[in-house]
Amino acid sequence: MTDWLSSTWEPNWRSFQYFNTYRLVLASLIFLTMLFPHEWTARLNLLPSPGIFALTGGYMLGVIGGLLLSTYWQKRFNFQLSLQVLFDVTVVSLMMYLAGGVGSGLGILLLVSLAAASLVGRGRLVLFYAAQATLAVLCSEIYGVFAADFDSASVVQAGFLSAGFFATAILARLLGQRAMVNEDLARRRGIALDNQIRISQRVVERMQDGVLIVGANGLVVRHNPVARTMLGLPEAGAASLASSAPTLAAALDAWGAGAGHEAVQFCAAEGSELHARFARTTSSDGEVLVFLEDVGRLKERAQQMKLASLGRLTASIAHEIRNPLSAISHAGELLREERRGEMQDRLLRILNDNVVRLDRIVKDVLELGRQQRAQPELVHLDEFCGAFVEHFLAAENLPADAVRLEMAAGSAICFDRSHLHQVLWNLVSNGFRHSSRGPGAVRIATVGANGEGRVELHVVDDGPGVPESVREQVFEPFFTTHHQGTGLGLFIARELCVANGASLQLAPAPSGGHFIIVGRNDTCLLPEPNDVRAAN
Repeated sequence: MTDWLSSTWEPNWRSFQYFNTYRLVLASLIFLTMLFPHEWTARLNLLPSPGIFALTGGYMLGVIGGLLLSTYWQKRFNFQLSLQVLFDVTVVSLMMYLAGGVGSGLGILLLVSLAAASLVGRGRLVLFYAAQATLAVLCSEIYGVFAADFDSASVVQAGFLSAGFFATAILARLLGQRAMVNEDLARRRGIALDNQIRISQRVVERMQDGVLIVGANGLVVRHNPVARTMLGLPEAGAASLASSAPTLAAALDAWGAGAGHEAVQFCAAEGSELHARFARTTSSDGEVLVFLEDVGRLKERAQQMKLASLGRLTASIAHEIRNPLSAISHAGELLREERRGEMQDRLLRILNDNVVRLDRIVKDVLELGRQQRAQPELVHLDEFCGAFVEHFLAAENLPADAVRLEMAAGSAICFDRSHLHQVLWNLVSNGFRHSSRGPGAVRIATVGANGEGRVELHVVDDGPGVPESVREQVFEPFFTTHHQGTGLGLFIARELCVANGASLQLAPAPSGGHFIIVGRNDTCLLPEPNDVRAAN
């Protein structure tokens, strides 16, 4: 045996137990033959006698003991195997002597025992077993020639039989080595395959995209947790793709028939927009891979990348922009003091308005990078909104009846006070900008909490409302329909709401802008980090 095989060899107790089981069956048959003799036993000169009964009975008891040892005391494998082989050699040699020597044909039993022992044994021990059998047979045959009138030619037969012992042992050992190599290779490949399956399974489970394996019969064979959440699939068992996502199933069938595209966009049952890609596999069952992507998440990722780039840009040029703006504003104030004429005053007003607009844009852009982590608390809306309206009207120099409050008694919301103040300021100023500017042009109302612990804060204006064509864009950064707007007010307001575990929605309304802040009033916990989309 090579060094590698010697270093990796391990006792094969199960094969040894099979070997002992064969020996037990053989010993039982021999013993039963002695109890119920037949014609062929007479030809072998194995007639029932106390010596024969003692020999066969002792052999059966010894084999039983060896089988019990190999089953319940799996230690010292080579010692147990050598002891059992020596026991077989001794018993079979004695039976051969009693049956008249090599001519009885009982030597074949030793060939079987040596072959089995060589398959489960180790290294040069198999040659030792063959040498034991050879010595036992030759000594028994030579003794029989001198003491029991055996034919002297039987010694030559014993020599040939002994050569067969060595040949059997060597060939069986070579076969055993090959079996060991194949077994070790299969074991290592099985471990590598199992590790690869575990790694692949963990990768698929941790993917942010959904993965489906759909069989040729349209059943979802496997899926990861993201796909289960997207399509509402059961956790265990095969599910029909047609029942969970009919649009996706129809697109997959069309693609499989060659009449569809390998990518399709559809809406899931929960209303989320998904993008699906199909890919064939080399599976013999004709399974198809389906990759699902959340279009909304892709848009958010692109938006976050856009904001990150914007943050890096504003961090480098913010002061460079504000310093010239301050100088221009100061120069305009100095020119206004001279009062040279109406034309100059009009130009100075235009200059001042644009300076104010640029300063507001810079301030809003810088605000994206200055948003602090929310610290929500239970805010009583009647008191808070009253103080806010008073502050807003005073700051904007508006009449007292420009903003109307409709507060439900005892309404409250879990929100950071500074964040809620900024959200309301953006919503109310945006609404007032598009309103009639008359009494009650902007209305702030609350809807009492329902059984789920939710509360709604409505900001409604009496303006023309948001056109249907731009409703999907109002929360995008830098989108505005007003020539003096920055396009960041509504975006910042929505991000602050998300940071506080709330949401900002644009409600459908026949006229006027109608925004709803939906929050909670039962617990003031922040959302998970993965759900916070505020630009930091």
